[in-house]
Amino acid sequence: MTGVIELGYSLSNRFPDPPQTDYRSASVRSLRYDLFCGDIWLEADGVDLSTGWGWVPVLDFAWALCDTVEQLDLDPQGSRAARVQTYDLDFTQNTELLRFARRFGLVEISATWLPDEPPAVVRHADLRREARDFLQDVLADLGDLHDGLADNPNVWTVQGRFPRV
Repeated sequence: MTGVIELGYSLSNRFPDPPQTDYRSASVRSLRYDLFCGDIWLEADGVDLSTGWGWVPVLDFAWALCDTVEQLDLDPQGSRAARVQTYDLDFTQNTELLRFARRFGLVEISATWLPDEPPAVVRHADLRREARDFLQDVLADLGDLHDGLADNPNVWTVQGRFPRV
């Protein structure tokens, strides 16, 4: 049996966004890598794969997770594919990775910073739904916190690319 996926985040007080940030015109690079640092809470199949570093770019993680789920779905056979499809989500500020391996409709998720933890196993369709919901929730939260962010064309692009399912 596969497990439930829970995603959440917290923003860090140690790494605040620069006060002069114009969120309405922030570049993709700034949105993904320079702003909104904190931690990710990820629990899947009873395995806690959360970060505790305080500097993870939260929007980038949500965006990259959606990209990862799509990369795992490139085989034309989809959930019928017997070949293992893998993808690593890296954290640019260190060498740690979240590793994803899909076979048929199931995805194993493991974290290099937790080598003794068994991988979590979730359904690919559940991971897609939760990743997209998480991204949309993060964007809505950040839009409420930061004037102009909801008007940024880069935000519109990512919202349209990964709608809720």
